[in-house]
Amino acid sequence: MGFKCLVFLLLSSMGGTYVEGELKADSGRVRVAVRLRPRNADDLLSDADFADCVELQPEMRRLKLRKNNWSSESYRFDEVFTESASQRRVYEVVAKPVVESVLNGYNGTVMAYGQTGTGKTYTLGRLGNDDASERGIMVRALEDIIANTSPTSDSVEISYVQLYMESIQDLLAPEKINIPITEDPRTGEVSLPGAAVVKIRDIDHFLQQLQIGEANRHAANTKLNTESSRSHAILMVYVRRSVHKKVEDEISSQEKVNRSDVPGGSRIPIVRKSKLLIVDLAGSERVDKSGSEGQLLEEAKFINLSLTSLGKCINALAENSPHIPIRDSKLTRLLRDSFGGSARTSLIITIGPSARHHAETTSTIMFGQRAMKIVNMVKLKEEFDYESLCRKLEKQVDQLTEEIERQQKLRKNDTDELEKRLIECQNTFAEAEKNLVTRSEFLEKENTRLELEMKDFLNELNHQKDLNVLMRDEVASLEMSLKHSKQYQLENSTCQQVLADTTQMYEKKIAELIKQLGDERARYETAGEQLDVIKKLLSESQQKIQQQKTENSTYQKALADTTQMYEKKIAELTKQLEDEHARFEGAEKQLDEAKNLLSCHQKPMQQDEIDELKMRLHEMGRHQELSVNELQSLQSEYNDLLSEKATLTEELHAVNQTLSVEEKQRKTIENELVKLKKLVLENDHDFEDKKSYVKESIGKESSAFGAPVGLHKSNPSRETISGQRATIAKICEEGKIFLILALLTSEDLDVQIHAVKVVANLAAEDINQEKIVEEGGLDALLLLLRSSKSTTILRVASGAIANLAMNELNQGLIISKGGGQLLANMASKTDDPQTLRMVAGAIANLCGNEKLHMMLKEEGGIKALLGMVRSGNSDVIAQVARGVANFAKCESRGIIQGHRKGRSLLVEDGALTWLISNCNTASASTRRHMELALCHLAQNENNAQDFKSSGGVRELKRIAAESTREDIQNLAKKTLKSTPFQAEIHAEL
Repeated sequence: MGFKCLVFLLLSSMGGTYVEGELKADSGRVRVAVRLRPRNADDLLSDADFADCVELQPEMRRLKLRKNNWSSESYRFDEVFTESASQRRVYEVVAKPVVESVLNGYNGTVMAYGQTGTGKTYTLGRLGNDDASERGIMVRALEDIIANTSPTSDSVEISYVQLYMESIQDLLAPEKINIPITEDPRTGEVSLPGAAVVKIRDIDHFLQQLQIGEANRHAANTKLNTESSRSHAILMVYVRRSVHKKVEDEISSQEKVNRSDVPGGSRIPIVRKSKLLIVDLAGSERVDKSGSEGQLLEEAKFINLSLTSLGKCINALAENSPHIPIRDSKLTRLLRDSFGGSARTSLIITIGPSARHHAETTSTIMFGQRAMKIVNMVKLKEEFDYESLCRKLEKQVDQLTEEIERQQKLRKNDTDELEKRLIECQNTFAEAEKNLVTRSEFLEKENTRLELEMKDFLNELNHQKDLNVLMRDEVASLEMSLKHSKQYQLENSTCQQVLADTTQMYEKKIAELIKQLGDERARYETAGEQLDVIKKLLSESQQKIQQQKTENSTYQKALADTTQMYEKKIAELTKQLEDEHARFEGAEKQLDEAKNLLSCHQKPMQQDEIDELKMRLHEMGRHQELSVNELQSLQSEYNDLLSEKATLTEELHAVNQTLSVEEKQRKTIENELVKLKKLVLENDHDFEDKKSYVKESIGKESSAFGAPVGLHKSNPSRETISGQRATIAKICEEGKIFLILALLTSEDLDVQIHAVKVVANLAAEDINQEKIVEEGGLDALLLLLRSSKSTTILRVASGAIANLAMNELNQGLIISKGGGQLLANMASKTDDPQTLRMVAGAIANLCGNEKLHMMLKEEGGIKALLGMVRSGNSDVIAQVARGVANFAKCESRGIIQGHRKGRSLLVEDGALTWLISNCNTASASTRRHMELALCHLAQNENNAQDFKSSGGVRELKRIAAESTREDIQNLAKKTLKSTPFQAEIHAEL
């Protein structure tokens, strides 16, 4: 009982199932059919006197094998084909169920086994160029697969190889020989990564590829077969089909949780990846019958050896053996999934009717009988199509990005237009201000000139007084001399009295006019001061305009109207002053006339002259009243200006109120930041010790090892961590990330430091990274790297960029915005180990993107990464080693895929010398990175000379023998077996 359990466990590990007793009708059992070849000319000649050794009973699915006329054995198969069976019937019975399974997502195998010359290649690989009815299983299978797949959503690819003398060669690319076999350590799936894979467009394309492969296949002429295949041919068909179904019916609970990250999560694309193997085995032969010798003899040995290994595996599986010799031959390794694995397998054995080959026929039939006892565990190869989903999301992101750029362009155009209008208004206001200053200066000069003229006028009036006194004396003398004209004297004295009163009145009015001019000048000075105040208020308003864009147009209009109004008022005031000046000139002329009249009083005055003088004095009084009225009008207009000033003051007060509201909002944001500060640990390294956990898929894209920046995990209390995460989650849910990003430009250094720490913690979560980039967080972080002088800010900002660099889209944005050059400059300017660790981690993540390698080199990123080892800090060196390993792995992958050629960029910058000299002295984790980097660099044949000259071959041998990682050991051994290093190894031996 214990032995059976052991055998069951062994078979389960290989994916097979053994069924005791009779064969059960299990869909996973290997189905075996037998096909009898018709007699050919050789059979008719050699067996003319003998009956056939094979008797078919197709209706009973049995075959009788005669030893002699009285003894025979009967065998049952899943199907028995007579010599007249058509190619179409053979395909529909043997291969079509397997093809249908492949289309439904299961792996499948169709294989032909039999003696040489019994029709294996005819059954499987017949092209049927002349007669379509003779087409073999290969062509018919591809016809059905292409007919049942969509060229838009599905893909069909093929590889065609041959196993010739235990060497796998590519029939579609003959230059590829000795292709290695790789096995997935997790699933055990066997693959040939070095074989050419061709995407099939239609059946004609497939026939063309099949003809190329058949032309490259080894064949020879033997006694048993004129076109004997000397190799095992394997056609591998890879089918990838998209399946549309409800996610809830197919995914686990954990996957349902992950589905929340997918927009429109009700449906996720599902893809079925299956593989169909069509195996045309070389025929078994006996040397004495085939007459093989020389090269043909060597080929026959390898053919029989591989078929023997296959037979041993079939026997072991059929007999429930505890050991399955899978690794005895490359053929058995390639067919590991076909027998005892997860594929649906159909085997067709071909035999001949000739009694001369009774032993070979018996061996073939027994091979088929044992194969029928094997039951495979058929598994559905179905997985989520995250690649197509990613492409769809990327397309949506591109569309949204274009829309954002378009909106930003429109916003920029609007901003430019507003700025242009603001500049025009500022120029207009400056010009108005300049004109106002010019006018004021002109008025001041005019006032000064008028004051001087008034002083001269007063002096003249005083002189006139003196003359009047002399005139009175002369009049008295005249009275004494003219006694006979007493009445005339009385009138003369009356005239003199009137003249004196008139002169006094003029003096009084002139004094009042001078006082009014002084008051007017004081008012002009007050108006100038008020204009200065208004200019100051306008300058302050202009400083606030940038924060009040929404009110900008209204305020500019009000400012333009106010400026225009002031210009109009100033023009009117100027005109009024000119009119007043003209009136003063008129008054001056009148005074001159009065002076002339007074001079004329020296002569005897007649009555008519006195009347004329009175009229003139009356006219001057009237003009004086008009001047007073004009001054009152100016006073009222000045009052209007004061009311307009009050209106403008109210508008400025409203602007100040708006600014105060914004100040309150800023204080509210700062209060929220203070609350966040309480949750952030006091230690400056809190952020540095926070470790980002990244999904495996992102880790594979942005880092060769799945690690982010390589930060050490701290041990804060669970309560503190949960509090921080709750706060950060609250910020994200409320959409306040932009508030935190706005604080990155705060003038308060403490506020800036805590804000960048919060942004760095947010960037550690994948779900927040897109929001941070959309809100301009990446630009703000790069600006901090460019302008900040704080060591803490530079360190934390570098760590935040390192977290963002774990996403492939963000990597391209970082490089396009000059982030690579900024990080390189930061590495050369600072000696702080923690800052260098963050910068090295960011560059290491960028090294995981092959598309950015050339730009990284041009911007000095590689040299900066290698230059950071000068610090001697183990954490910094670990990040440098990780970056070099990422870079080397991407280069190696590019060389294997054929789109990367030439000497490694790392070798050009001296990375190889550093790796070789430090590979055996670094810590265990760092050493693994260095060893992996050396192995990947060695896979580039263009680096072989550098390895030989710098001792790299010895280091590869040490890694192959002493590395603690088995996968790295295997990679080193595989690299040493390559052609460039064989001469070096033989020279050392």
